[in-house]
Amino acid sequence: MKDQARRDAQQPAAPVDAVRGPLAGLRVLELGQLIAGPFAGRMLADFGADVIKVEPPARAGAEGGDPLRKWRKLYPDDASGTSLWWYVQARNKRSITLDLRNAEGQRIARELAARSDIVIENFRPGALEKWGLGYDELASSNPGLILLRLSGYGQSGPYRDRPGFGAIAESMGGMRYVTGFPDRPPVRLNLSIGDSLAALHGLIGVLMALHHRRETGRGQVVDVALYEAVFNLMESTLPEYDRYGIVRERTGTNLTGIVPSNTYPTADGRHIVIGGNGDSIFKRLMRAIGRADLADDPTLADNAGRAARAQEIDDAIAQWTLSQSLEAALDAMARAEVPSGRIYSAADMVDDPQYLARAMIEHAALPDGTPLAIPGIVPKFSETPGETRWVGPSLGEHTAEVLGELGYDEDALSKLRKSNVI
Repeated sequence: MKDQARRDAQQPAAPVDAVRGPLAGLRVLELGQLIAGPFAGRMLADFGADVIKVEPPARAGAEGGDPLRKWRKLYPDDASGTSLWWYVQARNKRSITLDLRNAEGQRIARELAARSDIVIENFRPGALEKWGLGYDELASSNPGLILLRLSGYGQSGPYRDRPGFGAIAESMGGMRYVTGFPDRPPVRLNLSIGDSLAALHGLIGVLMALHHRRETGRGQVVDVALYEAVFNLMESTLPEYDRYGIVRERTGTNLTGIVPSNTYPTADGRHIVIGGNGDSIFKRLMRAIGRADLADDPTLADNAGRAARAQEIDDAIAQWTLSQSLEAALDAMARAEVPSGRIYSAADMVDDPQYLARAMIEHAALPDGTPLAIPGIVPKFSETPGETRWVGPSLGEHTAEVLGELGYDEDALSKLRKSNVI
């Protein structure tokens, strides 16, 4: 604990704008790029941590920076633009450029790590060690350091050195196998869900490690494999296979063995999602659709009985929804207190009163002043809420500021620029 207190005492104060939220005062060095590591960093930054994002400097013929800066839709909509995703993924972070493949860049990274509470990285296992930035080396000058390591297969095992992206993790972790319709190949969500799940598991691990450090003064490594983060969400698929040899398959829009919970067509060509799988909810649902006979059927009083007659129940619900517009069906379900909802697109979200009431649609400004809707911050805190203080910064926007906190003057910074270290 004394070492931790001494280290804290020598830290420069976090920027005034950052000293807010439940994580105010925490210092994070983000070495990763693209999705998993930076998403974890973004969540920490949203709640007040001072997150310093390290990006490769621009070189001749290469723009430098996190590749995410050029992913998906750009603004302006040409080669000079920056990804709109970047402005969200990197919000509240300070960007510095630093060549981690350069000995001087590695030395500076060690100096930054010595003044940090958390380091985040999502390179291939072994990369940090090759650069002299492995945990043992970093912890020798900062024993309270927490290192979050995100990789496709984790830091050990026979697949350790394989390249692994979220798409592979979703497949290996079992999610792809159960997603889609039974008569078609497995499908993916049109999102990088494997990376995001790993990031969230990493955040949980970091917060646990912070609690442990508070009690002991010691840091540790948090090792998250993307496929394991996906596998952790696979519910009862493993024990069902182990005990009964059952392999859960793709079932389209319903939920295996939980009835009724499905997506149903409406008269206006739209769809309503209805979850009537609670015993009392099922009775209310059946009465709302004019099927008191099913509501009062004692063989349907629990989920086991309903699961045996799933198709009959789904057909009854669909027959009713096809006689209703989406809005009429939603109103009827609301009156019956049956969970239901429309399937939202981004266009539905931006004007939805629930999204607006919960501040889930924020409005920020791009560097040229153009307004941009961005996702609000989750979760909500009653006393120390997170906030968007700024959107993703330009490449190296804070290099001079951050290195200045380490004692580098303009002459030293100029030398680093000339040698392409920053």
